[in-house]
Amino acid sequence: MLRWGLAAFGGLAATLYLTNASWIAGIGSTTEAHLIAHRGVHQTYHRENLADDTCTATRIDPPKHGYLENTIASMKKAVELGADVVEIDIHPTTDGKLAVFHDWTLECRSNGSGETRSKSMSELKALDIGWGYTADDGQSFPFRGTGTGLMPDLTEVFDALPEARFLINYKSKQALEAEHFVAFLQEQPERLDQVWGVYGHPVPVNYTLARVPNLHSFTKQRTKQCLKKYFLFGWSGYVPSQCRGTVIGVPSDYTWMVWGWPNRFAARLKAQGSTVIAMGPVGDTQASDGLDSEDAFRALQHFDGYIWTNKIEVLGPLSLKGRD
Repeated sequence: MLRWGLAAFGGLAATLYLTNASWIAGIGSTTEAHLIAHRGVHQTYHRENLADDTCTATRIDPPKHGYLENTIASMKKAVELGADVVEIDIHPTTDGKLAVFHDWTLECRSNGSGETRSKSMSELKALDIGWGYTADDGQSFPFRGTGTGLMPDLTEVFDALPEARFLINYKSKQALEAEHFVAFLQEQPERLDQVWGVYGHPVPVNYTLARVPNLHSFTKQRTKQCLKKYFLFGWSGYVPSQCRGTVIGVPSDYTWMVWGWPNRFAARLKAQGSTVIAMGPVGDTQASDGLDSEDAFRALQHFDGYIWTNKIEVLGPLSLKGRD
């Protein structure tokens, strides 16, 4: 009886393993992962004790290049280095533009003050967006004086990089920036080919999808729902409804709960019309970090999805080499 029980258990374990073996899904695949350059090429920073209101410009790593996030130069360099998608942040301005800038307020990075959306585009253009960066607790400011006029509006970005594709990040829980962005696309429908997708709070994201279908989109809420349901039922190969027809970002510290990670999971979701993004760890913060090392990239060989990175300058050349 014991022998039969052990044999049944072994058979069940083998079936479960083979059903979810990622390596099987990757056999014979020539697929190379696509790269999403978070903020373009930018100054990275340490995440120790990082909070929502932390000024990240005051904790940058010693600079290895001169690019500032969300600038046209940084986006062009990201594409040159192999980015398939460039992630950018937008804010509506008082004169009907869409400013491309990360922060909700201006004090951290620039020599301005107040909410970004409370300014006109001409006011924002007058600011030095390299003003606040320091790697040595304020002893020096290596980009001060270099960033005046570098905050672009969305039209400038799209004009400068007509072949690039962008992931738009909404910064608020309101529909306001989505209303402006949808109006932008309706007035210039040719721009739609340059938009890979949108993400952020469900209110602006859902407003956009109701009026501009077929964009990639994701929210933290839906991602959490998907991963919880998939953890419970994905072992059988079943893909829950929350995981279908969407984009799911998987933080590296949560892959343990993802049956068949990475290749089998990506193949299952692709069959259901979804796209998977491999992301860095969430840790104690509210947002996922990027996958930024060569080892992280090598671990996702033949991954049929996207890799979110803060260091396109590291991963991009590896990706381009793999496509040669």
